[in-house]
Amino acid sequence: MKILSIGNSFSVDAHAYLHMLAKQRGFDLELVNLAIGGCSLQRHWENIVQNNSNYGHIINGEDWAPVDVTLEEIIKSDSFDVVTLQQVSHFSGKYETYQPYLNNLIAYVGKHQPNAKLYFHRTWAYEIDSTHSEFPLYDCNQQKMYESIIKVSDIVCKETGLIPIPSGNVIQKLRTDLPYFDYANGGESLCLDGFHMSHTYGRYAVALTWLATLTNTPVAPIPFMDLDIDIIEKICQIVNDVVFEK
Repeated sequence: MKILSIGNSFSVDAHAYLHMLAKQRGFDLELVNLAIGGCSLQRHWENIVQNNSNYGHIINGEDWAPVDVTLEEIIKSDSFDVVTLQQVSHFSGKYETYQPYLNNLIAYVGKHQPNAKLYFHRTWAYEIDSTHSEFPLYDCNQQKMYESIIKVSDIVCKETGLIPIPSGNVIQKLRTDLPYFDYANGGESLCLDGFHMSHTYGRYAVALTWLATLTNTPVAPIPFMDLDIDIIEKICQIVNDVVFEK
């Protein structure tokens, strides 16, 4: 399965461990990530119109080393089975920021990759004490941001037919259902810096969410780094519950 993501640093988080974990489960996923930090749907569309060569071109989740390619040259370079789109994190819960850019991008992808399935990466809310400059858009309230993201992404996916990858749902359920990730009461944060995913359980959980969604296959515990196997098992259960709506 060849996957192209048109994203930003949150797609970098999603791809970081996906190729490795998929390989351990016997899935051959080839990942291409076109990423610009903080890139919105509007900016992606403007980059297409202006043919800007300012994308990082990341293969199989390897370290981000921007090489200044255009979206056009990459989308024409191969045949992709899946293309994912996403809004920049701070606008993900703001419906008015999506159009007409999302529809324009969908039409553009459809023109160049007519056989690809299109997915929408539903991202996560910031940590409760995040210092992100745009967190005030949600009154610096994680629950408000989460609910806004879910509401808007549900509307957008219904309107466009995009298939959601529910990363944000999984992260919030881990925060609320597992005491280990109850950051407000001394648990471990799933964020690295208040908004990106941690390089341990955060990226691991998001990768499993993508793997379960794209392969339509429940995930099983996959030992990784030095992560606690009991926590891994609980993460897998929540991923499966969310992706397959148990």
